[in-house]
Amino acid sequence: MPNKILIIFAHPLFEKSVANKALANHIPDSENITFHDLYEMYPEFDINVKKEQELLNLHDIVIWHHPMYWYSCPPLLKQWIDMVLEYGWAYGKLGLALQDKILFQVITTGGNQENYCEEGRDQHTIAQLLQPFKQTAKVCRMHYLPPFVVQGTHRMDEKMFERKGIEYRNLLQYLENTTVNVKQTQGFNYLNDWIKTLENNGK
Repeated sequence: MPNKILIIFAHPLFEKSVANKALANHIPDSENITFHDLYEMYPEFDINVKKEQELLNLHDIVIWHHPMYWYSCPPLLKQWIDMVLEYGWAYGKLGLALQDKILFQVITTGGNQENYCEEGRDQHTIAQLLQPFKQTAKVCRMHYLPPFVVQGTHRMDEKMFERKGIEYRNLLQYLENTTVNVKQTQGFNYLNDWIKTLENNGK
């Protein structure tokens, strides 16, 4: 059975984001992959909690796809997390709805990869900045994977955007059709590197 993938997409200025358009345009056209644009669905931030929970119930893999906004996520995604992941449903003694589902993030940053380290301009790695999201997954008993990250978007050309889009498509197709070895992914900082390793090994 293929995995059902839910992409929770949050970008307040999607129409101006070349990087995220390139990624979104390469999402496979599959009945097993749902692209869910929060800013299109909830422009007034009036989130339908029950509808969102029903969507989550129908999928095996959840992706939070968003740009890095002040070292976190855009406000509507934060509100989604606050409202949808309810006590007694997503976490707590009886909150088992998300148990054993897979969660990871697709992140875009204007800054280059070398900025995100102790010696770099941003003084923290991407993994360190995403710790609150990882802990959220842990509390909800989900399996949290390293992020798929596209960095240096301000300096990318059309060919590079296309290449990143193809990488994203390949990742989604693999996740859709393969049982994910969660433990194997933990040895990588980014899922970008993990999927390249699999491709190089012919898997």
